[in-house]
This record gives sequence, structure tokens and C-alpha cells, in this order.
Amino acid sequence: MSVFTVAADQSVCAPLPVLGRDVTVPLVTGGEVTYAALDYAASAPALQRVWDDVAAYAPYYGSVHRGAGYLSQLSTDLFENARRTVAQFLDCRESDQVIFTRSTTDSLNLLARAIPADCQVFVFETEHHASLLPWKDAQVTYLNAPRTPQQAVRTLEQALADRDPHGPALVCVTGASNVTGELWPVRELAAAAHAHGARIVLDAAQLAPHHPVSVEDLDVDWVAFSGHKLYAPFGSGVLAGRADWLREAEPYLAGGGASRKVTRRTDGGVDVEWHDTAARHEAGSPNVIGAYSIASACRALTETGFDTLVAREQYLIRKVRAGLAEVPEVRVLSLFGADAPRVGVISFVVEGWNSSHFAAALSAEYGIGVRDGLFCAHPLVRTLLGSDPQSQGECGAPEVAPGEKSLNAIRVSFGAGTPDEHVDRFVNAVRELVRDGAKWQYRTEDGRCVPAV
Repeated sequence: MSVFTVAADQSVCAPLPVLGRDVTVPLVTGGEVTYAALDYAASAPALQRVWDDVAAYAPYYGSVHRGAGYLSQLSTDLFENARRTVAQFLDCRESDQVIFTRSTTDSLNLLARAIPADCQVFVFETEHHASLLPWKDAQVTYLNAPRTPQQAVRTLEQALADRDPHGPALVCVTGASNVTGELWPVRELAAAAHAHGARIVLDAAQLAPHHPVSVEDLDVDWVAFSGHKLYAPFGSGVLAGRADWLREAEPYLAGGGASRKVTRRTDGGVDVEWHDTAARHEAGSPNVIGAYSIASACRALTETGFDTLVAREQYLIRKVRAGLAEVPEVRVLSLFGADAPRVGVISFVVEGWNSSHFAAALSAEYGIGVRDGLFCAHPLVRTLLGSDPQSQGECGAPEVAPGEKSLNAIRVSFGAGTPDEHVDRFVNAVRELVRDGAKWQYRTEDGRCVPAV
């Protein structure tokens, strides 16, 4: 039983039904337990509502934009309605385009292909690799990690003031950190970008599942997010925003759907007229089920209401942080400080423990799924740990893979489908592991810590 108490707000809603909520997993110590999925920041479980919607549509699945038959026409209408639903969910401007992609990573790589050749890109070192790395063909300025939201704005303003004012510029920033969960001052950063003649793209992969995102209110030029973090499976994502750079760029993929007209020339070559709509960057048969699942999730979250979803999540955040605060050996990682607004993503290290070992014990002995490592945000985690890239980090672990020390952390993340029992079990498991140690022996296999058999 938990020895800490956080009063529940009576207005807080119950967890939304998600797939996997009754799945049981074996424990190395014997028996089974209901799985506690606390790795929402990697992939959130699918909402039951989304799964039901997809199952109802699946028998009617047909080719999109390709056929005259009833199922093709139905699927085309569903696909385009999904686009409109996403535009409403993001509060897009009337002139904005909504492009369906595979993921946030795919969306930002698409935009990177579409920016003008002489574009300058500004990105903080705190970004997820999906928004840190796609800009290899541009002139990129990497900004140091700020320690307050105000410092983030000042750092960007100074960098933009020092740039060549005559060429195009783009700022890429996260809405909520996938490592600390902290909210970034997106509206203020957008204002700074526009004041200096730059555009801004918002990586909303960790923000959209937890908070409303309004393109118009935040005044961002583009927003990108992933379905698999928004309780929608099937490998689909979104890039939404201004149409001009996208319309002028070469298609992200060349093929059917992106082309309006293809003709042979007298010299034997081929002339292509490309679409100037979202279809320009959606070549091939689109992932209609993925797009529909995203639209279903958007509707479900909107109908539930973000006010109640945020209230419940903040209640869970308080429970986790209060529990971790009672364990002196635990250090929660933060850029902006303990009082910074955040979503349900918390990373920490435990004195005397290798993070992989700790995460393995949570899974094998308690049935709790978390994430350990650098979370595809290597520069940020190393900055938060205050360690040289080649140091072992404070966990003191031995080398676990060639060329890579165990400089890592543990991340617990949760959301709309998380019941109280999962976070209570997690906090109690942390306390027991720190106090009593692991009950099982573990070994390293392919760079991962696993139970010894």
C-alpha cells in the first residue's frame, strides 16, 4: 500500500478505455500481474474508441482517389474527411494544408526537403532527433539548452538578430519535451521568429496528446505530430500548415497520386505536372486506416474535453512527483525547474543504479513498462546529467556497448488511459527497489539488461 497521499480532484475524469488495459504479464518471481504501460511518450496504447471505429470501417476498405466503385468512393470520402477533422483539431487557418505522413519524423523530413535552398534553420540542442537531424542540407544553427523559458526566447532572439536578414529562416521547436515533459513557450518563440522574419515549425508529438494545439492561437507556421502518440496506431502522422513552401517544393516522393498529368515528349522523355494540393507530397496509396485512426483519436479527445484530460493528468503527475520526492536517491531531470508546467513525462536517475538494470527490474519483477536510455535526445540527456559525452554518468554503469557508456536515464510517461493503480505501483516499486534491491539476478545481452535464466 502506498504511504504517500495526493488528494483526488472530484472533477477529474476516469481513464479513457484503451487496448491492453487487461493484459497480464508473467513476473520472474512467479505469477502474473496486469501490465502497467507507463511508456506513453514512446507509443501510447490505442483508444478503444479508435479501435472500434477502425474495425467498423475495415470491411469497407478500398483504394483512395483511384476507383469509381462504392468502396473506393467511401474510402476517399473518409480519407478527406479525416483531413478536415485534423484541421479542426489543430485549429488550422483556412489556407493551411494538412498532409498525412508516416510520423513526426517523416513530417519534419518532408518539410526539410521543402525549405528554400538558402534557408537558415535554428534549432535548440534540446530537441528530439526527429527535429534535430533532418536539416542536413540547410545552414543550421544549434542553440544551447536554455534553463528558463525566458532564456529560450532571449537565446532565439539573439540568434535571429545575428543572422543574415535577407534570406529565409526557419525555427524548429518542441511543444513539450520528450525527456522532461516540460512545456516550451511556443507562442513567445513564434512571436520572436516572426519579428525577425523567420518561420516556425512546432514538433507537437508530445504536446498534442496532452494539450489542445491551436495553429492560429500559437501563430506557428507548421505543426507536426504522430498518430502512435495520440492513441492512434497504424503508422500515420501529420504535417499541417502554410502551403507556399510545400507547393513550390519538389514532391517528397515521386509517383502516382502526386502527379496531375504525365506526358511523353517527342524526344522520348517525360513531362510531369504535379499537384499543388496536399496530394503533391502523398504519392502512392495512402494509409487511409492510419489517417482515419488519427481523426478518430482527434474526435475522441475533443469530445472528452482537454480541460478534464489535463486535470486528470496533472493529478497523476502530482502523485508520481510526490512519490519520487520521498526517495532521496532519485533525481528528477529538469531544464526549467520543479515548478515548470509539464505533461505526463518524467525522467530520472537513481543513485547507485544502472538505468537499464532499474528499468529491467521494474518490468520483470513488477510488470511495469518504462523506457531507459537517451530517448532519441542524446544532447539533451547529456546536458541534464551534466556529463561529458564519453563519461559513464552518475549511474556508474560499466560500458554496455562498443563506444557508448551507460550515460542514460529512466523515463516514466502516462496519459489519458492511465489508471491510478499503475502510477501507485510504479512509485511503490521504485521505493522497494531502492530500499531492498532487486530480487532477481540480471545480465547484459546485446547491450540490454535482462533477467538471468
